[in-house]
Amino acid sequence: MPELPEMETYKTLLRPRIVGFPITGIDVQREKSINVPVREFRERVQRRTVTDVSRRAKHLLIHLDSGDVLLAHLMLGGKLFYGTESEKPRRTTQVVLSFGERNLYFIGLRLGYLHVLTVGEAERRLSDLGPDPLDPSLTEERFFRALAGKRTALKSALTDQKTISGIGGCYSDEICFEAGLKPTRKVDSLSVEDVSALYRAMRVVLEEAIRFGGYMETPLFVGDTLTGGFDRRCKVYDRGGEPCVRCGRPLLQDEIVSRKTFYCANCQR
Repeated sequence: MPELPEMETYKTLLRPRIVGFPITGIDVQREKSINVPVREFRERVQRRTVTDVSRRAKHLLIHLDSGDVLLAHLMLGGKLFYGTESEKPRRTTQVVLSFGERNLYFIGLRLGYLHVLTVGEAERRLSDLGPDPLDPSLTEERFFRALAGKRTALKSALTDQKTISGIGGCYSDEICFEAGLKPTRKVDSLSVEDVSALYRAMRVVLEEAIRFGGYMETPLFVGDTLTGGFDRRCKVYDRGGEPCVRCGRPLLQDEIVSRKTFYCANCQR
């Protein structure tokens, strides 16, 4: 599932390609992926110029000159591709936005969506989200308060979008490894020093993941060399049974609240 670094990468790469350009065509192949009838969606979106692309947690926001916003959440298995019909992956597309000869394909939106909303509607939709992990206003003290009183496993707390938004299965494991804490640890067992280490690890891991284009390997466009570069840098995620990069012992794979979880029983306390 795309997480904060993947959506940040999409935002960065899409801005120079679609901002300032009008949407010349729309193809909705799955009506459940949008929130209004196809005719209304087309009337509100087609011929509108994109004014900006932003991100909030795991959501991508495409801002239109009408004042409307296209709010995208890719959920499990969702991807984007920008290019021509002959270039796109052989995957089913649910919605296609055309920009002249090139298109933005929303692939695998059977669980995700692309909704057209007013700014106010978008703000209300996102109002329950917790603070962004990289927001300067999320100080270490505020982070400590966000975790205070929780009795869940650490992984569950990190992936709770109302506590901290944008972190999912991959980066929760990587953050816990960086901090030297087991994702199975109960939050209320953490010391002040543990929470401080977790806060620093969160910043380090997410900033590095953004720098290397996230872990999802499908390129956004032909010639894209950024997307997916973090996958080979993951130290624990999806590496069950492989040797730990620190101690050499086999990494463990567990399950926490139906989520695959990877960690080193020796290096993480």
